[in-house]
Amino acid sequence: MTVRWAPRPQLRTPVFVAAFEGWNDAGDAASDAVRWLARTLGAREFATLDPEEYFDFQAARPQVDLVDGVVRRVSWPSVRFLAAPGGRTGRDFVLCVGIEPNLRWPTFCDDVLSVASDLGCTTAVTLGALLADVPHSRPVRVTGSAIDDATAERLGIERSRYQGPTGIVGVLHNSFREAGLTSGSFWAPVPHYVATPPNPKATRALLDRLAAFLDVHIDLTDLDIAAAAWERSVAEVVAGDTDVTEYVARLEDRFDRAIDDDELDDDDDDEGTHFPDLDELDYDDEDEDEIDEQNLPSGDALAADFERYLREHGEET
Repeated sequence: MTVRWAPRPQLRTPVFVAAFEGWNDAGDAASDAVRWLARTLGAREFATLDPEEYFDFQAARPQVDLVDGVVRRVSWPSVRFLAAPGGRTGRDFVLCVGIEPNLRWPTFCDDVLSVASDLGCTTAVTLGALLADVPHSRPVRVTGSAIDDATAERLGIERSRYQGPTGIVGVLHNSFREAGLTSGSFWAPVPHYVATPPNPKATRALLDRLAAFLDVHIDLTDLDIAAAAWERSVAEVVAGDTDVTEYVARLEDRFDRAIDDDELDDDDDDEGTHFPDLDELDYDDEDEDEIDEQNLPSGDALAADFERYLREHGEET
């Protein structure tokens, strides 16, 4: 049996929210959003998927841990389902989080849909994050798509025009659409030069969009604090390298000009209700001098610097 059930939770028309680590999850922003919901809402695990059905263990290797310094325990890659009654939000939630599967994606989607159907979910949301040429210092401009025009109009989003390779998030969202669920898919851009997790700023932006989509209140105060600390930490790391500082300044300038040129109304102060596509941001203006990236440190190198900074200043942030 592929779905391993514990006792089924008793929920009232829950909303299904899913995110997966891996290709769809830059900076762990999307999976961290689901894990944050699970902790905040007191969600309890009620089902998992058989890992042998969906994972190549040479690609997604099991982990060995020591228990009490003596017993070795093997933890296998997993996809978990958790249930949260809606005491704090007024909506019941079914949360799905785990590693992007390596195998049998159509069957995987069928299993996920079966869990959603068995629990009476009529609304489903997938979350993702991608690396992009965006500055860490500017608001996170979440992009999104919805299956119906009414939902898209209410949120001010545009249907995605992307064509090309996709991950399990895109495949699962399409499965929700074909199954007739009211669905949404939201993506947060993560600065490529600081790709190391966590990224509480992107996580917070995804949860804010989720709350707007579901028309529920989610208290994000602790993520506001974490995001501000993260931004300060990144700014201090970036300030230590002149080349990176100049590069980020150029990104900020292009980002600001793209905002000024897009379709936002001057008299609309609620910029959070708009979801322009990332490819609308003109980062390749031919009138600008090309950015000399030859001497810039790689994203991995800057990520390592940021990790070292967090270790050294963890108590301060």
